[in-house]
Amino acid sequence: MSPRGRADDLIRVAARAIARAGWRTPMDIACVRIDAHYCLVSPAKPLGLVTDSDVPIRVSIDGPLPAEVLGEVRIHQQIYRLRPDVGGIVRFQSPKLVSLSTLGKTPSARHGFGSYFAPSHRFWHDPRLVRHDAWAAAVAATLGAARAIVLRGNGAVAVGSSLQEACVLSWYLEDAARVELDVLASGIPGLVFDPRNPRRVPLWRDGFSSACGSG
Repeated sequence: MSPRGRADDLIRVAARAIARAGWRTPMDIACVRIDAHYCLVSPAKPLGLVTDSDVPIRVSIDGPLPAEVLGEVRIHQQIYRLRPDVGGIVRFQSPKLVSLSTLGKTPSARHGFGSYFAPSHRFWHDPRLVRHDAWAAAVAATLGAARAIVLRGNGAVAVGSSLQEACVLSWYLEDAARVELDVLASGIPGLVFDPRNPRRVPLWRDGFSSACGSG
């Protein structure tokens, strides 16, 4: 199979994985970098509706945005320009994270999955969809070297060295939001991991993630 064929398949698999996690909004996007100049983007439809007959869209990282992709793909372009380490991006609107973001909050590092984003997540305060290049550039700059940025009322964008890693991180971020909402509902401040403790540093091993710090 050609590199383009493998990338196409990766987009389709990622789309199904995200949809199975219960995120089925029309604004979810899976994207993989092909090289320094181009990326592949999922079709402009709910990811659960992406089939094997759908062809991901080739997008220039430095060129104009094609009319057939969602407008927020310009965020992906800007992140790829700033972050040569990023090979895959997931833009998603998961339920718990959207709810938490409307409080102006991001998840704290309270459990293993949440520790992947320590010491804190980046937060984009504007609730409007990012449909302008200048806004997208500002989102990418706010993300900086972090693994994710929470968009107020609009979910988040997770980045990884691969699309597989970005997908895993998107699930971790939603689970961290679930925990944060549970803590807030309890009325008790709760505990947060100490970033000075090396046992709390999350690790990636053999293609799988392992958050150290239990016990």
